[in-house]
Amino acid sequence: MVSVTIEDGKAGFEVHGVHRILALRSRLEIPLEHIVAVSRAKGDMPGWTDWLHLDGAKIMGAHVPGIIAAGTFYHRDGWVFWDVHDMTKAIEVRLADEEYSRLVVEVEDPDAAIAVLEGGRAARRQGSR
Repeated sequence: MVSVTIEDGKAGFEVHGVHRILALRSRLEIPLEHIVAVSRAKGDMPGWTDWLHLDGAKIMGAHVPGIIAAGTFYHRDGWVFWDVHDMTKAIEVRLADEEYSRLVVEVEDPDAAIAVLEGGRAARRQGSR
């Protein structure tokens, strides 16, 4: 599970519990201007066959299809950070000019996390005018 905060023009993604060990990351900080879009995650976690078709690869972390995807993965669209056990609680954050092209993370309340991120982005845009 990941919590989302906004501070000093950055979005903080704090990884909690055993997921810190599985994902090999405890926190990510992303400048708000590098967030391109935020939405509920669609689809499923990567399955075993996703790697067999060369669509991507798990680089660091844990992956048990249908159970958990946690860590750094490579997909056709670039590096992706995953920390998801329950896809119904997952959000996707599309990024520009970052190490990762996307973050797919499970949060307690997806709608609230999206509102926090969108509110931070809107405040940042208002402040830069």
